[in-house]
Amino acid sequence: MRFLVAESSPPEARKKRRESVGKSSGETFVDTLKRLAPGAECDQVKPADHCSELPTGQEIRTYDAVFLTGSPLHLWQDSDEVRREIAFMRAVFASNTPSFGSCAGLQLAAVAAGGTVRPIGERREAGFARRITSNEAGRKHPLLQGRPPAWDAPAFHTDEVETLPADSVVLASNEATRVQAAEIRHGGGVFWGVQYHPEISLFEIAGALRRQASDLIEKGLARSEADVESFAKVVDELAGDPHRRDLQWRLGLSEDVTAPEKRTLELSNFIEHLVKPTMSQRQRG
Repeated sequence: MRFLVAESSPPEARKKRRESVGKSSGETFVDTLKRLAPGAECDQVKPADHCSELPTGQEIRTYDAVFLTGSPLHLWQDSDEVRREIAFMRAVFASNTPSFGSCAGLQLAAVAAGGTVRPIGERREAGFARRITSNEAGRKHPLLQGRPPAWDAPAFHTDEVETLPADSVVLASNEATRVQAAEIRHGGGVFWGVQYHPEISLFEIAGALRRQASDLIEKGLARSEADVESFAKVVDELAGDPHRRDLQWRLGLSEDVTAPEKRTLELSNFIEHLVKPTMSQRQRG
């Protein structure tokens, strides 16, 4: 299999993330995909970079799937970076190549297909999205196959999908965010995405908490840097020993988050139920 990972974060955000956890968002995606699909060839592209040479539609068609990472960019703002990202996603849709996105990746697909994104305000999620539930469509959709009636997931986002474009369906929601999972069809392409982060590890969650400490305090989610560090330290300890029931209890987490094979379930389902069948169809064609 050949995968194209679109690193949506701009250069400065990639630098900060590498300094914090050793990898950019795109590099995390590549590592996760190689574990889920051993032997897969993974290339990267950086649509937000002004000097980046983006693949054409014909070049995108040579890949079996495209993956879109999270990003601190705001899709509701008009900027050169956002315009480049939208143009890239529209090319992905037009190529008919299956695509998957987490967090800003879901938001990007929605905007590229005609939907809208807005700031989430006080409902923001940082660390974990709690009590995500699938609706009737989601319970039947292969993206969420194997998920229990309610689950938690790694999540960090300040924006959310406001309106989905035509030919889209919401698959899961929670109290904070109406569109936690969705399918979007546009221009011949099919996109499956989630607002949360199935690709990241507990270690990376702790790093993100520390990077965002001042913002979490400003928004009232923590009282001090010491509060953030205390929470991040427990997440770090659980990353070192995911089977510690005392830490799972303290954080209110189950194996949906602590077990890698369950945390990455949506990615596995996407590969198994959309990428592989599409590859077979292309080969027969």
